[in-house]
Amino acid sequence: MTPAAASSSAHETVRLAGSGIQLTADVYGPDGAPVVLLLHGGGQTRHAWGGAGGVFAAAGYRAISVDLRGHSDSDWSPDGDYALQKFADDLITIARGCDEPPALVGASLGGLASMLALATVARERTAPLATSLVLVDVAPRVETEGRIRIQEFMRSGMRGFDTLDDAADAIASYNPHRPRPKDPSGLTKNLRERGDGRWYWHWDPRFISSRSGMDGQRGNVAHEQLREAARLISIPTLLVRGRMSDIVSDESVRELQELVPHAEVVDVAEAGHMVAGDRNDIFNHAVIDFVSRVMPVR
Repeated sequence: MTPAAASSSAHETVRLAGSGIQLTADVYGPDGAPVVLLLHGGGQTRHAWGGAGGVFAAAGYRAISVDLRGHSDSDWSPDGDYALQKFADDLITIARGCDEPPALVGASLGGLASMLALATVARERTAPLATSLVLVDVAPRVETEGRIRIQEFMRSGMRGFDTLDDAADAIASYNPHRPRPKDPSGLTKNLRERGDGRWYWHWDPRFISSRSGMDGQRGNVAHEQLREAARLISIPTLLVRGRMSDIVSDESVRELQELVPHAEVVDVAEAGHMVAGDRNDIFNHAVIDFVSRVMPVR
C-alpha cells in the first residue's frame, strides 16, 4: 500500500487517560479502523504529526497523535517527575485502551518511551501491547553531540521570546537546513503568550530543569536500560533515520540491529533529527508501507 494522494486533515481533539493524568490527543480517521499511535519528541507537541495523521487517515487508519505529559495541552506531572518510565506508563495505558493492539510510531522521546513500554509489558508476560514499532531517528545509543545540542536549544528558550519572529529565528538556527517560515503564526501551536507579553514553549519547565540527558532524561538516556529494553522487542520494527542526524549514528544503527536483528532500517537523505518535518513525503511513504504490511486495513 502506498499513501493516498491526498491526506484527510479532518480530526477531533479528545482527552485520554494516561497513568494518573489526562492527556490531549488529535484523532484522525474512522472509528473502528486499525490504530496508529503517534508520539512526538521532547519539547514538541501533537501538532508535529498533523501531516502524517492526515495521510494515515486517508489510507484507512485511525491515527491518534498524543501530547505527551508535560507538553502542550496534556496535564503536567503533579510532582514534576518526568522519568522515562512515566512516559512509558502513559503509553501502556493508552494502548491498552484501544480495541486492538495499535502500531507505535515514536520520534525521539516518543520512541524511547515506546521501547521501554514494550519491554515493561514483555516482562509482565501479558497480552501484546502493539503490532509494530517505528522508531523515528532514535535508538538506544544516542550520540552525545546531538544530545547536547538539543539540551542547549531547549534551555535557550526557557526565558521566552519577545516575538514569534524571534522564536522562528531560534528554530532556524537550530535547523539551518530547513527553510525558515515566512509567517511564524503557526508557532502558536507550540508557544503561549504569558502576562509579561513574551512567548514561551508550551511545556513544563521542570521537564528540562536540572537534567542532563537528551529530551529531559537524566544522563545518557539510560543507555544500558534501553539496550535491555531493545533486546525484548519481538514485534516488527522499523528505524527511520535522518542521514543528517547528529542523534543516530552508524554505530547506533549497528547496535540496534544487533539488539533487534529483525529491525528494518530506512535512511532518509536530506533529513536531520526531525525526519517527518524535513522530508514528510518520504517519511510518510516509508512508514505507511511498513505499517500496512504488518497491520493491513481490513
